Amino acid sequence: MNLQFWIGLVIGLIAGGAVAGLVWWRMRPRTAAEYEKLRVETTEKREAAEKEAQAIVTAAQDETKEIRLEAERVIEKRYKDLARAEERIDNRQSAQDKQAQRLEAREQVLNKRQSRLDKMKNDLETLESERMVELQRIANLTIDEARQQLLEAVEQDARQDMARIMREVEDNAKETAEEKARELISLAIQRVASEHVADVTVSVVPLPSDEMKGRIIGRNGRNIRAFELAAGVDVVVDDTPEAVTISSFDPIRREVARQALAKLIVDGRIHPSRIEKVVSDAQAEVERSIKEAGEQATYEANVHGLHPEIIKMLGRLKYRTSYGQNQLHHAVEAAKIAAVLASELGANVTQAKMGALLHDLGKAMDHEQEGTHAMLGAEFARRFNVPPSVVNAIASHHHEVEQESVEAIIVEAADAISGARPGARRESLENYIKRVRTLEDIATSFEGVEDAYALQAGREIRILVRPGVIDDLGAMRLSKDIAKAIEDSMQYPGQIQVTVIRETRAVGFAK
Repeated sequence: MNLQFWIGLVIGLIAGGAVAGLVWWRMRPRTAAEYEKLRVETTEKREAAEKEAQAIVTAAQDETKEIRLEAERVIEKRYKDLARAEERIDNRQSAQDKQAQRLEAREQVLNKRQSRLDKMKNDLETLESERMVELQRIANLTIDEARQQLLEAVEQDARQDMARIMREVEDNAKETAEEKARELISLAIQRVASEHVADVTVSVVPLPSDEMKGRIIGRNGRNIRAFELAAGVDVVVDDTPEAVTISSFDPIRREVARQALAKLIVDGRIHPSRIEKVVSDAQAEVERSIKEAGEQATYEANVHGLHPEIIKMLGRLKYRTSYGQNQLHHAVEAAKIAAVLASELGANVTQAKMGALLHDLGKAMDHEQEGTHAMLGAEFARRFNVPPSVVNAIASHHHEVEQESVEAIIVEAADAISGARPGARRESLENYIKRVRTLEDIATSFEGVEDAYALQAGREIRILVRPGVIDDLGAMRLSKDIAKAIEDSMQYPGQIQVTVIRETRAVGFAK
């Protein structure tokens, strides 16, 4: 510690001596030569600084002068622009004043003309009122009465002209449309030669002998009760030799029961536990056959890309019939007909085929849900991303919604062609008589109808109207109203022609 102190003290003394020496050197007395040298240097630096300051002042003065001149030029130019603008404004103002004077003069002229026109209008109204009073006095009619008579006469002429024009348009359309439609329909029917015309779901199970009926019934009826409970059907054992009848509103249940009962008869072991297993196996087999039938139908119709649930629901139509026509075969046939019509008309063949194949899809489910089969099928198809145009074709093939495309019309036509081809459908006598009577009742329910006759096995209805009540235009309107009422209230295969006959007879006697 002491050593460091002495070292620091020595260093401090040395540094202090150096500083003191430097200060003495700067402050030492100078000689006269040195003073003279310093004076000369100072004088030179002062002169150089003065010259530099003078140059800076001169440059600043020059720059200031240039700036002032530029500002004066700009101000002068601005003054000239303002003068020109003021001159233009003055010229425009004078032009506007002249135009305002002309407008005022024209307005005065127009006011004078308007005054004259108002006076003339008042005079004309006075003359018109006087003339109308005189006409009413001469004709013995008020204005409203005369107007009503004129409107009635014009309306009568217009109705007659309208009826004539409508008849001409319909005749011309029929001449061309019927010929073209007949050609397309015949072509479609010829090209689509269906092997299946009418098919009925079998509900009668043959037996090897009448002794099998007792085994089916079982002791105290336990076998038949177990079978009916497991299959959900009614088994009718009557006097029919070597056969039993299966009854059910559900065709798929009926088919499951038929297959299960046939297996039990072949196997011979008929008891409640065996019945449940066979019915379960038959249900699985029918489900497989439904899926296979749907896939086969899409293959035959050449329609691809459908959801598996739609294909499965389509296969259920295998066990549905309408007037004896199998609905799955009908759907495939309609799809083929729609393809032919669409290709001939230049429409979208793919959408037409798909719509025709799926148009009766709702018939496979309408006993389980509420609603018409067209709307049920459309809703089911929409749920599985079927194109909107195809959904509209399904929903509109019975005109429950508006048809939005030509493909929808083709689907409706294909459905009608498939159902109306000779031998496609059959109808019981009781249903036929009921349908014919309903047709005549609908026709006679309209005002002005005198008689109605159903002809051609219910394919046409002819209506006689009273000519004093129904005119020509009313007859045409009545035919469309009756056709609409038939469409809304009846179910029938094919189409029904509505013919309204209006006849006026004049009878005279020569004596």
